[in-house]
Amino acid sequence: MDFATRAIHAGQGADPATGATIVPIYATSTYTQSAVGEHKGYDYSRVGNPTRTALETQLASLEDAAHCITFASGLGAETAIAALLSAGDHIVVSDDTYGGTYRLFTRVLERFGLTFTFVDMTDVAAVRAAVQPTTKMFWIETPTNPMMRVIDIAAMASLRAPGALVVVDNTFCTPYFQSPLALGADVVIHSATKYIGGHSDVIGGAAMTNDGTVAENLRFLQKTLGANLGAFDAFLISRGAKTLAVRMREHERNATAIAQFLSEREDVADVHYPGLPSHPQHELAKRQMRGFGGIISMTLRGPESRALEVAKQTKLFSLAESLGGVESLINHPARMTHGSIPKDERDRRGITDGLLRLSVGIESAHDLIDDLRAALDATIELAGVARRSAAPAGDPPDPDRIPALQNDGAPTS
Repeated sequence: MDFATRAIHAGQGADPATGATIVPIYATSTYTQSAVGEHKGYDYSRVGNPTRTALETQLASLEDAAHCITFASGLGAETAIAALLSAGDHIVVSDDTYGGTYRLFTRVLERFGLTFTFVDMTDVAAVRAAVQPTTKMFWIETPTNPMMRVIDIAAMASLRAPGALVVVDNTFCTPYFQSPLALGADVVIHSATKYIGGHSDVIGGAAMTNDGTVAENLRFLQKTLGANLGAFDAFLISRGAKTLAVRMREHERNATAIAQFLSEREDVADVHYPGLPSHPQHELAKRQMRGFGGIISMTLRGPESRALEVAKQTKLFSLAESLGGVESLINHPARMTHGSIPKDERDRRGITDGLLRLSVGIESAHDLIDDLRAALDATIELAGVARRSAAPAGDPPDPDRIPALQNDGAPTS
């Protein structure tokens, strides 16, 4: 079945007890047993819940995985994956990674004896040089957060020694635009809070794998660490996932139009979006991804005060943490999502005080462009470039003329 069909039907059969078309919310903590050890597959909802099982079946299908294990948040999933390792093990990590991941690794897990090397994973030679005899895991975000660098998953997988795991955070692309397991990854991780949930109303995480041993260990950790996804949250994420295909098409369509608009402005120093031919990994993105997603980062000309003012000026782009909802968001990574990373390290990665990250929603692209134009024009004196004459709404780039995707979403199975 095609991706969009699986999103709606995988794990979503009618309820056998009532015939309910939509999987019910099983709001129970425990299950009555007919005798000690005799039950209908569930005994305690920290261990398993039918609503959660339906979601895990659905997400495994979308990621073309044999197994999916869900968690109360993306960081809950990350903690469980890291807990597959032991003290003394070494992890090679993409140096442009989410601030929460950086905080987890450097301020928590290092105290338990794990070691980390942060490296530019777009440089295969640098990654190869970072590998140690104790390297047990490669931790990849692609595209990265927030600089939108694209990492060659297959190349990273070729560097692992036997027994080492390649973990790919696929949150930005979703399984609609990228299939890391098919490229050699061992585990795929998602913050289901973002595009999979899609409506900024739920927190959740997921890990997918084809390795039965890894899945068994993650289920043990799910049960033991207790970062479990509740039934109501599982229901919301499953509902959101059903429209993932159509939403991702609109996110990308709008982002492409906005990236083109921004790239033509003199007061915008850099636009970071894999769909632009100017992006340094554009050709890799075309080979590895089926679409370029809905996240754009831009570095503005002028002082930090300009970036902060633009973030306050927008009306349709809400100033907020997170991403991936149907509504558009604007974020100042240096002070928000990546504030836990030391400034010198942020600057080295390109996360400067003038950087803004856009999560492009599915509103009218014309309206979103007009919103950004107004905020940028209102602060243009700070950029040190000449003020442009006001352009009428709907000027190029016209989102209705954005080329179609390279293919119709994820591969069939």
